[in-house]
Amino acid sequence: MPTHAERRILPYTPAQMFHLVAAVDKYPQFLPWCIASRITKREGAVFYADLIIGYKMVRESFSSRVTLNEPYQVQVEYMKGPMRHLNNRWIFEENPDGSCTIDFFVDFEFKNPMIQKLLEVFFHEAVKRMVGAFETRAEQLYGPKT
Repeated sequence: MPTHAERRILPYTPAQMFHLVAAVDKYPQFLPWCIASRITKREGAVFYADLIIGYKMVRESFSSRVTLNEPYQVQVEYMKGPMRHLNNRWIFEENPDGSCTIDFFVDFEFKNPMIQKLLEVFFHEAVKRMVGAFETRAEQLYGPKT
């Protein structure tokens, strides 16, 4: 089961990055391989979301529970779908200069061993590309890096 942890410093506030990551319904606009997403239920600082992820002929949908601790953390817990488990966490730390350190972690495993093996080959590069898509989206929404 692959895991990926990454820290990046970006010239945006924790609140800006928090709102970008928490806007799950906007993911198909910028996130690679995200075909569709929708928020199905909201309960205060928690919401439930369905995502459809696809690449070429493979399409999988899954449901997750997203817990928001504004503006410092987004925690994603797997509910149902093609995986054995999924744990995804974003932490946004404010730096003295007003920038934000992003601490990103993801760990998941597919039930289908064939999909899991295929994903393991490209996993780290795919995750880096996805994290990069959030960085690019921040630039589009909040302005270029300075």
